[in-house]
Amino acid sequence: MSLALVIGNKNYSSWSLRAWIAMTAAGIAFEEVFIALDLPDTKERIKRHSPAGKVPVLIDGEVRVWESLSILDYLAERFPKAGLWPADPAARAHARSIAAEMHAGFAALRSHCPMNLWRPVERRELNPQVEQDVARITQIWRVAREQYGRGSSFLFGGFTAADAMFAPVATRFRTYDIPCDAVSRAYIEAIHELPVFKAWRDQAFKESLVIAPDEVDWPQVKKVAEARS
Repeated sequence: MSLALVIGNKNYSSWSLRAWIAMTAAGIAFEEVFIALDLPDTKERIKRHSPAGKVPVLIDGEVRVWESLSILDYLAERFPKAGLWPADPAARAHARSIAAEMHAGFAALRSHCPMNLWRPVERRELNPQVEQDVARITQIWRVAREQYGRGSSFLFGGFTAADAMFAPVATRFRTYDIPCDAVSRAYIEAIHELPVFKAWRDQAFKESLVIAPDEVDWPQVKKVAEARS
């Protein structure tokens, strides 16, 4: 039976991006089920697929998997040849550790710099809590690239679930022009140049629904030229 992935708005839904980009980059076929976020019936519609009432949700026959990291683990078991995690045990342990850290942490960055793909690149002043998150994230990227990703564009060689977990973070760094080191800048560029990410972003630009809490310039909604109607 074919897989289905329930996702939210591509401009804003960072958790949806994580599952979508992992599956797409790995060549795992699935049906995309879109539910617009921040509408009166959003929670009710999502709960038809998951009791948590949040996206993404992976549907595999009678199986329902929610939470991005659980989806990635399920897919890695379901499609062992897809290479969602590194083959080397040490690299795989490291990748799973930083993916879990991303899943559980960095609330200050996520709150202060929400994912917003159609916003033009403009620097935003960071508070100390966000700066601490930025310092840790860039450390994660540098260490992974140094130990496991040398000679490649991503953290562990080829694109893995760890990169999928950090892809929305890379967009935040670019959107809000967050200062970082050269290794991190190169990694951010690699994420943005990935064809599957470009496909997601192009579709995000076609969306029109505005979610005010994710627009840091509200009541002004800033959009890059490609995203303007």
